Amino acid sequence: MSKILIRGAKVLGGEPQDVLIDGETIAEVGRGLKPEGAEVVEADGKVLLPGLVDLHTHLREPGREDSETVLTGTRAAASGGYTAVFAMANTFPVADTAGVVEQVWRLGREHGYCDVQPIGAVTVGLEGRKLAELGAMHESAAGVTVFSDDGKCVDDAVIMRRALEYVKAFGGVVAQHAQEPRLTEGAQMNEGVVSAELGLGGWPAVAEESIIARDVLLAEHVGSRVHICHLSTAGSVEIVRWAKSRGIDVTAEVTPHHLLLTEEMVRSYNPVYKVNPPLRTDRDVLALREALADGTIDIVATDHAPHPHEDKDCEWAAAAMGMVGLETALSVVQETMVDTGLLDWAGVADRMSAKPAAIGRATGHGRPVSAGEPANLTLVDTAYRGQVDPAGFASRSRNTPYEGRELPGRVTHTWLRGKATLVDGKLT
Repeated sequence: MSKILIRGAKVLGGEPQDVLIDGETIAEVGRGLKPEGAEVVEADGKVLLPGLVDLHTHLREPGREDSETVLTGTRAAASGGYTAVFAMANTFPVADTAGVVEQVWRLGREHGYCDVQPIGAVTVGLEGRKLAELGAMHESAAGVTVFSDDGKCVDDAVIMRRALEYVKAFGGVVAQHAQEPRLTEGAQMNEGVVSAELGLGGWPAVAEESIIARDVLLAEHVGSRVHICHLSTAGSVEIVRWAKSRGIDVTAEVTPHHLLLTEEMVRSYNPVYKVNPPLRTDRDVLALREALADGTIDIVATDHAPHPHEDKDCEWAAAAMGMVGLETALSVVQETMVDTGLLDWAGVADRMSAKPAAIGRATGHGRPVSAGEPANLTLVDTAYRGQVDPAGFASRSRNTPYEGRELPGRVTHTWLRGKATLVDGKLT
């Protein structure tokens, strides 16, 4: 088995140390290590983190390979420092059976750029009427533990209760796309002053907050776990904070774009800023950052949502919702959370690796950078600053809101169980 010595890396942002990888495992962490026959990677003070874990990725395969495939999506993940991603169920066909989730899982294993853990649909066809094969998906080779109709809300309270009761039996979690559909019919952006000025249909904060309030109470009632996808409003933060104070087993995620961008971007009518939930106000953005810092929001998840060019290069009303995010997530978190002093790099490792791995039961990921642990690692040049150029993305899609924007930080190396998937910024 090969040996790799990462020399002079700031482990979780601390003092420079050497990290020795032997095969699939971290063999030693210390100073002045000189193992014979090891390939040496000069870290030069770069920050070494556990491999990132994304609990919310859209890989589009099967069915929309024009947007993304498991191969291109996992290559994008490796480029962004991820060693594991959870693939959402809104594919064609929907991942609502053991057969489909096993197909996605096997594609991930074959391509090898990162581990792919499928998310199973909560309801058949994402239609919200009948529970999908939750138990069969869990018992399948894919071992599904996270279930979501993301892209659609499980708006029927009885169905949501039954799902929470069902997954409790095997320690699963329901990840809710919190959007009351009747309150968001025709919605194009955040409801407020800007939507009124632009004449675009509004997506009110209460449409998100009302579902979260209902679901944390349902989770408390049945004693189950609920996870809130892409939380986006200050009011949602307060509901989750209240629920946690009561001991309710709720976790929540925020996307990088909701930490940085606001509804003011929509004034350009550029569909690249059209996303669900929509970009919110400055007040919401600040509340989200503070909640991520204090732990009310548990994790950062990308909601990587690739679309082909024609689905975004059109008029606003006709454009698809969503943004790619795997290759820029860490840079956005550095700008909004680290460079502002709200989180240190140990905090980033917690929010982008340890906690998402724990929520999704991703064994072997999110582990400490210490001897005996799996060598799932990412090395980051935090001093780098550069403009985002989507032409260089590994993703099949280019619908990034950051094109031409200068962002800090660059992932230079990623290792999946000791095997390099990214070296000097280039995929292997």
